[in-house]
Amino acid sequence: MFIKFFYALKDNGIPVSIKEYLMLMEALKAGCASYKVDDFYYLARSAFVKDESKLDKFDKVFGSVFEGIQFVADDDGINIPEQWLRKMAELYLSEQERAKIESQGSFKQLMEKLRKRLEEQKKRHQGGNQWIGTAGTSPFGAYGYNPEGVRIGQENGRHGRAVKVWDKRAFKNLDDSIELGTRTIKLALRKLRQFARQGEATELDLDDTIRSTAHRGFLDIKMVPEKRNAIKVLLFFDVGGSMDPHIKMCEELFSAARAEFKYLEFFYFHNCLYESVWKDNVRRNNERLNTFDILHTYPHDYKVIFVGDASMSPYEIAYPGGSVEHWNEEPGEMWVRRVLNIYSKAVWLNPLPESHWQYGQSIQMMKALMNDRMFPLTLSGIDQAVNALK
Repeated sequence: MFIKFFYALKDNGIPVSIKEYLMLMEALKAGCASYKVDDFYYLARSAFVKDESKLDKFDKVFGSVFEGIQFVADDDGINIPEQWLRKMAELYLSEQERAKIESQGSFKQLMEKLRKRLEEQKKRHQGGNQWIGTAGTSPFGAYGYNPEGVRIGQENGRHGRAVKVWDKRAFKNLDDSIELGTRTIKLALRKLRQFARQGEATELDLDDTIRSTAHRGFLDIKMVPEKRNAIKVLLFFDVGGSMDPHIKMCEELFSAARAEFKYLEFFYFHNCLYESVWKDNVRRNNERLNTFDILHTYPHDYKVIFVGDASMSPYEIAYPGGSVEHWNEEPGEMWVRRVLNIYSKAVWLNPLPESHWQYGQSIQMMKALMNDRMFPLTLSGIDQAVNALK
């Protein structure tokens, strides 16, 4: 079994040698792992993995080779969470049934139908395909299905197809103190470093001090400004909605960026960039920052990084009034172009797997807007983005 494990690691691109294998055998013989799977896992990982970027591959190989070896705690009874029971009230349709449900035709037609429903409807509805209700195929309501519609009274998104969201929504700030898993991201971002000596002279220049002292014949101390990373970054984070499952990944990126770049400014937006952004999600409705002011405050030598899944209604990118949360006078596409016209070094990091991008119309639209400078939020994707920003 251990020989099979060794060759599986080599086949999956993890550089292992006979020396490391023999070291693991000696450690097992000495009783370092006892008879617990967890102990053996950490011992094997310590022996074979020398590069943090290989940890994920190691985990996959370990799970494949030792599949079925796991511990299950005994339990006299099984408690079904309440939210699981609530899910049973949602509408589930087959692919054939979904294909029969047509969209409303255009953004204006959808809004006009909603206005009429609000005027005509007098009571609660469940099921059906016309009224504002739940578990139906109407374009208005919650826990149902429609190719495009207005989500009303539903806690979270389910299909990522809502054109508008009629709810008060609370978004959470990203925590820049998160350290777990940020080390490898820091290593990737470190390639973007560009050091320069700027500001007040506060550091001793030993070589120049020795040279000047020898020339003058007396002690002549020379000082220089501290050498700092001169790269300046504007970071725009998409928050809320379909980005909720990616919070941990974004927090790791945020924490790594705060540690690596002294000149870093961050802002939040939802789905697409519009006329305003914010710094605090708790006060986002009261303390907004004008996007024009930001573009006029930070010079063109800043590098811009957008972080978001780009999953939204295409109306949000292409139409005035397309935003799910407010009436935008200008389409999101125009604001993204304004950023790109000022900042030539700009990229988009997408937490969705790259294999999923082809199925999202809005993702393809945003990727084209960014001149194909959209990269997956993975270590290799960050590495590609850093190269594009240089």
